[in-house]
Amino acid sequence: VQLQASGGGLVQAGGSLTLSCAASRVSLENYVMSWFRQAPGKGREGVSCISSSGDRSYYSDSVKGRFTVSRDNAKNTVFLQIHSLEPEDTATYYCVADKNYYLLKALIDGVAPESMSPEHWGQGTLVTVSS
Repeated sequence: VQLQASGGGLVQAGGSLTLSCAASRVSLENYVMSWFRQAPGKGREGVSCISSSGDRSYYSDSVKGRFTVSRDNAKNTVFLQIHSLEPEDTATYYCVADKNYYLLKALIDGVAPESMSPEHWGQGTLVTVSS
């Protein structure tokens, strides 16, 4: 599975951005998809996930109400719309694929065992928010 995130860039605080994640060599419709981010000098943080069919989604408290995850299985692509950007959102954003919705949800909540990790990680895209 090859995942490639795109759409990052430099944005002013309060602005919006849409990230995309495209896959090759696999159909994403078989996977739960998630977005993680890693801020400079910090660990990775799960921010959202969406079920394989798109009928369920979940967000971390830090982004709830500002981030929207969606997917287009026909285009084999997942999206993350980010609104009301804050400097604290500055991070490299990664798309992640796994078949276990509850694992991804637990990772977002920070309650999954440290030994557990999503199955597939993509290349990240950098989002920088200026104040």
